[in-house]
Amino acid sequence: MNWISNVALAIAAIIHFLPLSGIMGKAALEKLYGVAIADPNLLIAMQHRALLFGLLGVLFVVAMFKTDLRLLAMCFGLVSTVGFIAIAWNVGDYNPLISRVVKADVIVIIALLIGLVNEIWFTKS
Repeated sequence: MNWISNVALAIAAIIHFLPLSGIMGKAALEKLYGVAIADPNLLIAMQHRALLFGLLGVLFVVAMFKTDLRLLAMCFGLVSTVGFIAIAWNVGDYNPLISRVVKADVIVIIALLIGLVNEIWFTKS
């Protein structure tokens, strides 16, 4: 049932590649998140965030082919997405574009939990 894990990882990869366009700069980030980025330090942090999402997406893709990385990739993805949702809920009062990110992260969490269950209970010999 490796296909279940692969579908979970593919969903996570696609969603994590979406903010990668933020590396292109301020305009792309402002469009993605619906916020004004006036501080250059915030711009640096947000562009770096986009880069890290791209790297996490690459890990998901690699894990589709290297089964020994699947649990690690899924755990990293769960920590990232659950962490973002926890931070968003803690801060509150976020805009509709951040709400869209929260919803996308819920999709990733569901996919990765299904993939994780599949890896732990159905694909181990």
